[in-house]
Amino acid sequence: MNDTGIVATETGTRREPTQKRSRERVERILACASALIEKSGSDAMRMSDVAEMAGISIGSLYQYFPDKAAIIRTLAERYNVAGQQCIAEGLEGVSDKVGLRRAFGELIDIYYAMFLAEPVMRDIWSGMQADKALRDIDLADSRINGAVLASARARVNPVADRTELERSSFLIMQLGEATMRLAISVDRAEGDALVEHFKNMVLREMDQE
Repeated sequence: MNDTGIVATETGTRREPTQKRSRERVERILACASALIEKSGSDAMRMSDVAEMAGISIGSLYQYFPDKAAIIRTLAERYNVAGQQCIAEGLEGVSDKVGLRRAFGELIDIYYAMFLAEPVMRDIWSGMQADKALRDIDLADSRINGAVLASARARVNPVADRTELERSSFLIMQLGEATMRLAISVDRAEGDALVEHFKNMVLREMDQE
């Protein structure tokens, strides 16, 4: 961070709030952006609309977020953090194969429910392939969650090759994200079936370990 309070992050350069009032302003900006995305989609959201809804000048908005993409990426990172916490907590106590099957199956259902319940999350993830920074965020998220899954699988099978567990767990998590995006892009019945198929496929793979 420099004297102006501007920091470089993985998602670009934006103002990092250090004061309580500034943090509250950022939260208000993100809440307004979420409301606008939920109403009309991220493509229709304009920075001027966010500023107006947040009750600040457009100049003040740009101090915190240099463009619309920075807002969307910040929201994406927040959803990822919530998902990471959910996965870490769900796998924390796993110590045997039965527990791993149950915990991972439940996590897939929970994650799918999150996608269905959060229109902002669906909107952001539907545009993943069009934004390299979002793709990078997605890959980093899969690596983090894959490492958590690999640790749980290693506890269940301590003699397994750790490198192979990490590689396959990373792949499982990335395929899981892709499955969720596919599931929300088709009708609900087909989406449910696709998620269930992915779950069964992964559990079969784990059963063979």
